[in-house]
Amino acid sequence: MVIGVPKEIKPHEYRVAVTPQGAAELRGDGHRVLIEKNAGDGSGFPDGEYENRGAEITDKERLFSESGLIVKVKEPLQSEYGLFRRGQTLFTYLHLAPNAGLTIVLMEKGVNALGYETLEKDGCLPLLTPMSEIAGRMSPLVAAYYLQRPHGGSGVLPSGVAGVPPADILIIGAGVVGTNAARVALGLGMRVTVLNRGIERLRHIDEMFRGAVTTLPSNGYNIKKGVAGADIVIGAVLLPGAKAPVIVTREMVAGMKKGSVVVDVSIDQGGCIETSRPTTHDNPVYEEEGVIHYAVTNMPGAYPRTSTMALTNSTIPYIRKLALMGVEKAASEDGALRTALNIYKGKVVHKALSESTGLPLGGVP
Repeated sequence: MVIGVPKEIKPHEYRVAVTPQGAAELRGDGHRVLIEKNAGDGSGFPDGEYENRGAEITDKERLFSESGLIVKVKEPLQSEYGLFRRGQTLFTYLHLAPNAGLTIVLMEKGVNALGYETLEKDGCLPLLTPMSEIAGRMSPLVAAYYLQRPHGGSGVLPSGVAGVPPADILIIGAGVVGTNAARVALGLGMRVTVLNRGIERLRHIDEMFRGAVTTLPSNGYNIKKGVAGADIVIGAVLLPGAKAPVIVTREMVAGMKKGSVVVDVSIDQGGCIETSRPTTHDNPVYEEEGVIHYAVTNMPGAYPRTSTMALTNSTIPYIRKLALMGVEKAASEDGALRTALNIYKGKVVHKALSESTGLPLGGVP
């Protein structure tokens, strides 16, 4: 099979979908690997490293026209829509639930689309996990930065000093993002509270951090009270393949201390904070209800070297299987790849995506 790895075009997206080592593994399986010129530069992988591993450097048009499998990092943008052709397979972070427009384009184009973020194995999301770890660890860092008064924040030092208490951070969601956010927030010296619906994850957090983190069930009362008292709120809610539920209302945000910061890591799936809207690395924040909002849709892109290597480590076994078997056979024989399949032969085949977009559910191969 011919596998194409285009250069990402989302603003300040420096990741690339496959490392040179990953390209070498695919070449070892007998596939042609096309890399768009300069696709790896942002992650520190120059074209020469790919060529040394047997990949071919080419332009975007040739890559799309010759490739049967397109492997990306982020969802296609409008300028890329016309490059796809019927029968191609796309493997990337799709995040289609809040994006019915792209969903319909891929259906009309006849593109078989698989999402990293919906691939499930043994109850986990192995392709989402590495990026969630990075986004989770980033979230207290960016929030701490924007707490600075010159950036519009309240001027609270996250760690506090002798005689002055540290910042209070509320993390909503105790999954991979929330756990990693708690780890870094504790390291910065903040007072950390984590909310989650399931008690087992709260037990896990309590044991992991030996009681240093306050854990509470996620209900209306605790969310409202926690948001009102927080200097930082991290939204870390995920429903695989579905649009994120709104957990924090505008009224709650309006009740926060002025200059507080919210980081909505769920923004890829629509956001879990009512006042959130997608932002980019070149314009990452805005103020709403007197609160600083950070809602960058590709947070790990800020650390592309680490992110690219972590992503390829996780995706390459599935890319190899798709390339060797084709999408229909691979999805039929591998339950994990079947959960990643969002669109097949012009139909939505993922239940959560169907429910989020209102598009009818088709058959699964």
